[in-house]
Amino acid sequence: MRQKIVVMLTTEGTYPFHQGGVSTWCDTLVTQLDDVEYIVYSILMNPFVTQKFKLPDTASLIKMPLWGTEEPSEHLSTPFSFNYLAKKRTTRKVIDDRFIPLFREMIEEILSLNKDPHRLAQIIFDLHLFFQEYEYKISFKSEAAWDAFKEIVFRHHADARNKLPRPDLYCLIQSLGWIYRFMNILNTPIPDVHIVHSSAAAFCGIPGALAKMKNRTPFLLTEHGIYVREQYLSLGKRDYSSFLNTFLIRLIQSVTSLNYAFADQVSPVCEYNTRWERKFEVPREKIQVIYNGVDPKLFTEAAPAPHKHPTVIAVARIDPLKDIMTLIKSAAIVRTKIPDVKFFVYGSVSVPEYYEQCLALCAQLKLDETVVFKGHVPNVSSVYHSGDVVALTSISEAFPYSVVEAMMSGKAIISTDVGGIREAIGNSGILIHPRDHEALADGLVKLLNNPELRALYGQEGRERALSHFTLERMLEQNLKSYLKLSLGSGDRLVLPAASTDAAARTARLRRQRLYAERAYAFMLNGLYQDAIKHFQLALLEVPGSPSAPVLLMEIAEIYNQMGDFDKAFAALDKQEILTFLLESKSA
Repeated sequence: MRQKIVVMLTTEGTYPFHQGGVSTWCDTLVTQLDDVEYIVYSILMNPFVTQKFKLPDTASLIKMPLWGTEEPSEHLSTPFSFNYLAKKRTTRKVIDDRFIPLFREMIEEILSLNKDPHRLAQIIFDLHLFFQEYEYKISFKSEAAWDAFKEIVFRHHADARNKLPRPDLYCLIQSLGWIYRFMNILNTPIPDVHIVHSSAAAFCGIPGALAKMKNRTPFLLTEHGIYVREQYLSLGKRDYSSFLNTFLIRLIQSVTSLNYAFADQVSPVCEYNTRWERKFEVPREKIQVIYNGVDPKLFTEAAPAPHKHPTVIAVARIDPLKDIMTLIKSAAIVRTKIPDVKFFVYGSVSVPEYYEQCLALCAQLKLDETVVFKGHVPNVSSVYHSGDVVALTSISEAFPYSVVEAMMSGKAIISTDVGGIREAIGNSGILIHPRDHEALADGLVKLLNNPELRALYGQEGRERALSHFTLERMLEQNLKSYLKLSLGSGDRLVLPAASTDAAARTARLRRQRLYAERAYAFMLNGLYQDAIKHFQLALLEVPGSPSAPVLLMEIAEIYNQMGDFDKAFAALDKQEILTFLLESKSA
């Protein structure tokens, strides 16, 4: 059999235990990239959540629950004897001499206004090694840890430059409890893989930093939404004290900075997200946008069909960020001009209180027969053809699947201009400002009364989706990223060499990586001839490595950009032949 790339895909509060866009993206990678074997490392709120996605037989799952466990090692498969001996070894002297110095450094770094992600990485890596031998709970819940934590917090509060609010006893217990729960990640063994792929610049990126320090494992970071921004927004809805808000923000900033500093490639799902990444000083050459994609065979274009009522479709969970209230307000206006209009909302309820507010507003505006909540449906592809127009009213988005799915289905779209939605729609739909229910109503009336305009937007949207946002393109770009990053993962990924000189082969692999890195730098700056030369030098170093087809693909792409199509096709032919030979050799 051909050797597969082993990727640890890390998630947080999403796949495989919850529905949503990020989970859809994860499931697509795990089930459809046949050349990749996935280990899913899932950080979840508690161990009792029902798994929503079935993993293929080739994939495995590591569960890391933050709450719902009495012992921090409950989620581990380590034998009782190991845990028992770890407890016995964790004496007060060990805690004082080895744990407390690292613990103090970690808290100092978290509370610091000036983040040093490399310092934090070394601290958490040393703690990770410590917990391979000693017990987590005894260390964190020791009197020495409590005393150290209090001393550091009050010292930072006393420093006028630090601006840390004064905590009460509850705040001290709560904030230390957060550290205890979140940092249980350090207590979880890290498997040896070829690539770590994190689905967010969040706590699920910590295993990526640990793997890079432990095994020099390449680290790919995909960002759907901007984690730190989403946390800022969510804090406004929580009734935390000033101290807890400040503490949590600084903790999140520390973790986010760690992700950005250690990721070899940062791949947001839209250009819009790069603004935040540049704010965190991510080098431009490390950023490569990979748009979400959908299957054009699943989301097909259908011939226009009359519906019983003029119908508006919204595919969105019931959540304040989706601003269903604005959709309801617009429905009241649209109904005055199109009395038999229907609004169907498809999506699960994620915030029950908000759902009740939506129902109350419908009752107040006498829209109970006009706005209908349909709940979650497993076959969303059929939903888009059940209406005339697709509407999205979110106040915050990254690059939502619902927009691309609607475009691929050939439906006219009206959406708020947030996140990467403008990048998706282009000129094939109507964009409005968030929370503007009057503009939304005007756009809906315009589309519902003009079937020719709907058909034009639908056609343009599908053509745009087929050009930029297909499932095949998204999978290809992620696989290409894996192979490109694997150039730096030593000879764990390469096929057995004819030569028995392992040291010489390792040296050639390092030179291949160096030439490839130079080639990508030349390519980024438009120096195409120099890029081709260095890709060719990289090929000559280890012609039979699995990275070779990727290097040939890059050469073909450069020739294509230069307009030299004959050489581009020649490089593609070589790539196909080499891929065939590698598969035959490893069969």
